[in-house]
Amino acid sequence: MPRRSRTLAAVAFVSLFALLAAGCGGGGKPVEAVKPAIVVRPVPLEAMAIETYAGDVRARVHSALGFRVGGKIEQRLVDVGARVRKGQTLAELAPEDLELQAGAAQAAVASAEANLALADAELERHRQLLDRKYISQALFDARANQQKAAAAALEQARAQLEVARNQSAYTTLLATANGVITTISAEVGQVVAAGQAIMTLAHSGELEVAIDVPESRIGEFKPGRTVIAEMWAASGKRYPARIREVSPQADPATRTSAVRVALDAPDGDVQLGRTARIYLTDAARASSLLLPLSSIHEKEGKPAVWVVDPATRKVALREVTLGIYREDGATVTAGIAASDWVVANGVHKLQPGQTIKPIDRDNRPVTP
Repeated sequence: MPRRSRTLAAVAFVSLFALLAAGCGGGGKPVEAVKPAIVVRPVPLEAMAIETYAGDVRARVHSALGFRVGGKIEQRLVDVGARVRKGQTLAELAPEDLELQAGAAQAAVASAEANLALADAELERHRQLLDRKYISQALFDARANQQKAAAAALEQARAQLEVARNQSAYTTLLATANGVITTISAEVGQVVAAGQAIMTLAHSGELEVAIDVPESRIGEFKPGRTVIAEMWAASGKRYPARIREVSPQADPATRTSAVRVALDAPDGDVQLGRTARIYLTDAARASSLLLPLSSIHEKEGKPAVWVVDPATRKVALREVTLGIYREDGATVTAGIAASDWVVANGVHKLQPGQTIKPIDRDNRPVTP
């Protein structure tokens, strides 16, 4: 056999021996692959609403602002959505007519003062004539009454002057509180009547959600009852709330009753005008958690579940206390928290300390 052929055969024999040794030598066990497992988080039963109602966020206090006198709007200084301070100027009326009225009232005061001065002088002359017995007591009494009438006319003129001056100041519309302008119903150049609503001010402070409840369900809503609120724009973030007010009369058109729900601790995601959901819950079940029936296992004859640590991906069997069985799962009253990850399927195949690949029901890996 040629030397080159013998060398190739030797190399092939050594390679084959190495492969056989790797497959059979050492008696080691083959490494098991980490298997995926579906995990879920317990669902708080307070989050499982009996009913859900849609509404919008409003301020507890709204003020319809208008001028105390009529006139033509000369300027408007704010727009919808503007945040204003108490005492800030919002709009102004043309002041010319009211200034003329104030001038006329001032002239009426001057005229009344002149009439009173003349009446005082006439009364003094008639007193002297009465002392000399040149006139009768009846004539003197008539002059005294004229003097009193002149004094009263002066007081009236002065009061009308104060009213005119006040009306001149009413040409400026001021914010009555800190808040946000939510609506504007008049524009520059428009002639408005006294008391006509020009804009609406939502006062800063307490926020609440306004919902409408059908008359068949209004009995479930009692002032003070605890509910859950959720912003549509911040889905998943829920806020404790309570029913503050229930309208005693249903709307004649929709046959629904207005209900106001006060938010206990709103944050930056709760803003005026945003859409909100109100969840009517069963307070008796608020402390329970719901798990799939397939996640329930046992430990020494007692109910238990497999809880996985997202950091190590190892499972541990934890004893739990069950409440009631439902069509959609089993309620757990003790043993786990809403933040735990629980294995939902294949629980009979797991061993304590086993490493798994946790994934949620949307096939996404669960990470710490």
